[in-house]
Amino acid sequence: MLLAFDTSTAACTAALFDESGACIGRRDEVIGRGHAERLVPMIAELLGGSTPDHILVGVGPGSFTGIRVAIAAAHGLAIGWGAELAGMSSLALLAAGVDGRDEIGVAVTGGHGELFIQSFDADTVPTGEFANLPPLDAAAVIQAERVVGSGAGALIDARGHGTAEERWPAAADALQIPLPLRSLEPKPLYGRAPDARVPEAA
Repeated sequence: MLLAFDTSTAACTAALFDESGACIGRRDEVIGRGHAERLVPMIAELLGGSTPDHILVGVGPGSFTGIRVAIAAAHGLAIGWGAELAGMSSLALLAAGVDGRDEIGVAVTGGHGELFIQSFDADTVPTGEFANLPPLDAAAVIQAERVVGSGAGALIDARGHGTAEERWPAAADALQIPLPLRSLEPKPLYGRAPDARVPEAA
C-alpha cells in the first residue's frame, strides 16, 4: 500500500492506495493552522491498523511550517515502518485534481503577499518553472485563463481577466501526477528563503 499526504497549504490531506493504485481511503480537511496536531491522528484514522510500504509526501512549495510538519512525519513513519519514501510537488498535486482542463495555472498564497505559481498542461506536465512572485509579476507569467489555488483570486485580480477557482490539494490525486514530479527527494521545496535565519557567528 501507498500512503500520500500533503500539508503545504491550509488543507490537511491524506489518502491510501492499494497495490493496483486505486484510492481506498481519503481524508481532506481545511484547517488553516494546527497541521502538526492533526496530521498523525488523521493518518491513523485512515490506516485503521494497516502499514503502508510506500509513502509519498508533498514537499512544497507552500507554507514553510506545513511543509516541515509533513516531511518530518513522513521520515518518522518511513523509519518506523521500513517504508520507501519519496516527495511530490504540491503545486502539481493541486493541478492534478482539476478536471476538463487544457493549460492550467496554479497560484498558492505565500508569505509577504507573494504567490507560488506554476503552469501545467492537461497531463499535469509543467509548462514552466515554479516561481515565487508578487501578484502583478505573477500575473505577467501565468498565461492560462483558468487559475486555481488559494492565490488564484489575487492573480486574476492583478491580471484583469481569466477565471479564478479557490481549490486545495487532495492527496487522493497523488498518482495522477507524472512520475518525475512524485519521485522527488523528500526534503522541503520552499521556493524562497525562510524569514527566520540562524544568526551568524561573530
